[in-house]
Amino acid sequence: MNLIRKYRDWRRYSATVRELNNLSNRELADIGIRREQIESVVMGGRGRGR
Repeated sequence: MNLIRKYRDWRRYSATVRELNNLSNRELADIGIRREQIESVVMGGRGRGR
């Protein structure tokens, strides 16, 4: 993976985490995740169990 692709992936990851962190706990629950799961869900991890 080249440096530019890594940078773009990091930017996309950061933007997604930031957007999800801006949601309320209720909004997160509506899409099936808890606040502490945001980073693992964005990284593609399972982390969705309740």
